[in-house]
Amino acid sequence: MTATSNNIHTTFEKQMHIVHITAELTPIAKVGGLGDVVAGLSAQHQNMGQHVDIILPKYDCLLYDQIDDLTQLKTYLHVPWDHGLVPCAVWTGQVHGLSCIFIDPQSDLGFYQRQAVYGQFDDIQRFAFLSRAAIEYLWHSNNHPDIIHCHDWPSALAPVFLFEIYQTLGMTKPRVCFTIHNFKHQGLAGRDLLETTGLHRQDYFSKVDSLLDLNNPNALNLTKGGIVFSNFVTTVSPRHAIEVMDEDQGFGLEPVLKTHRAKVNGILNGVDYDFFNPATDAALAEPYSADTVEIKHANKEALRQRFSLEQNHKPLVAFIGRLDPQKGLDLIEHALMTTVKENGQFILLGSSHDPAINQHFKSLAQQFVNSADVHLEVGFDEPLSRQIYAGSDFMVVPSQFEPCGLTQLIAMRYGSVPIVRATGGLADTVFDIDYSDKPKPERNGFVFEDFNETGLDSALHRALICYQQQPEQYQRLVQNAMCSDYSWAKPAQEYLTIYESIRSNF
Repeated sequence: MTATSNNIHTTFEKQMHIVHITAELTPIAKVGGLGDVVAGLSAQHQNMGQHVDIILPKYDCLLYDQIDDLTQLKTYLHVPWDHGLVPCAVWTGQVHGLSCIFIDPQSDLGFYQRQAVYGQFDDIQRFAFLSRAAIEYLWHSNNHPDIIHCHDWPSALAPVFLFEIYQTLGMTKPRVCFTIHNFKHQGLAGRDLLETTGLHRQDYFSKVDSLLDLNNPNALNLTKGGIVFSNFVTTVSPRHAIEVMDEDQGFGLEPVLKTHRAKVNGILNGVDYDFFNPATDAALAEPYSADTVEIKHANKEALRQRFSLEQNHKPLVAFIGRLDPQKGLDLIEHALMTTVKENGQFILLGSSHDPAINQHFKSLAQQFVNSADVHLEVGFDEPLSRQIYAGSDFMVVPSQFEPCGLTQLIAMRYGSVPIVRATGGLADTVFDIDYSDKPKPERNGFVFEDFNETGLDSALHRALICYQQQPEQYQRLVQNAMCSDYSWAKPAQEYLTIYESIRSNF
């Protein structure tokens, strides 16, 4: 990521100080798309003249070679915790031009000394501590920003601490925007967390209209707390904002979202167009652009050569992403079989946190180990992913639900035509060549509605026929996809509008 993305220098009348509190940041602590969003949005805002800081833990597994000018501040924090104080060192550094503040607790808790970002037995405590320490740092340093932007359950307690403790201490300036990237993970905790974190009014915070989980009277729900206490809540696409309130995709939070509907909206994620740029991508066999798209075929040949696939005129369909049930694993496997049956080639790159899923796809790979038309790569390799984007003709994304999705956005940037299910951000970004009501130059892929094999076949079959029998139409589709603009420019402007609104109205 770079802090010069898109070369847009639009500024609002007054510069805002924006602070992100996050568990992830690309590239130094990347687990999923959250890290990409924080880095991309921060870079765009910085380039638009805003003052941006990012607060995150000083994990021992950070990519320290990607941090410039890492410096420990002279002042220690003493963070209230479990009826005592936890001393914390605070570090600053630059990550690809972005200003970062690292929280480093000096205690035997070892919260961030696990060689891992997530997956620890005490993750709730680890990230509740991050929220408390981040607000404590901002208050103690008298560094009161205009906007605090929190992301998912790991920083969802920050607005609770801000408005219920620190505002009474004089920290009245900041307003909070809370972005929920994935409703499936909400951060459920026992009520004892209130005493541990210093939220001592048990009855107050355990109410239905506060932190109490709607499905478990003995549990707190941190994401719910973020929704209730923040000034504004965003999902990562407009369609998903509707789905989580009205189409049962809020994983139990639908009533809370409906109650707070006036402050909930969806803003589509962007993609870093400086990094994902086929014209300058050093990982590619031959760089190309929308103006020289005929060169793209050289990357298809290089990809086939790498995986010992036959060089022929067949369409090449790919899947890149997490092997998670959300992504439609059965449909991915069905897409493979159908593609081969209909005289195409198929490549998969992905992995799962579930060893059983990985093993299933490794076994499937063995079935095709001698195939001239199929290669399955269980794992993940960033440069290889871009080579597959560049070398494939189609990118299949048959998700059951998809808050935003970056795969289809990157695929379009590289001229790999997306085949997607109409859900979440996929529906907001991919418009069917045959059935969309968009003008023809804005139609950029193939879309299906029903989450089943028949639905997928309805789009996949049309895509393969288009490639095989209508080459001119296929090439226009590639051009349309590559000319679609899903950079951070528009989303960043939309976030600034929200920031200005909550500063003015509260």
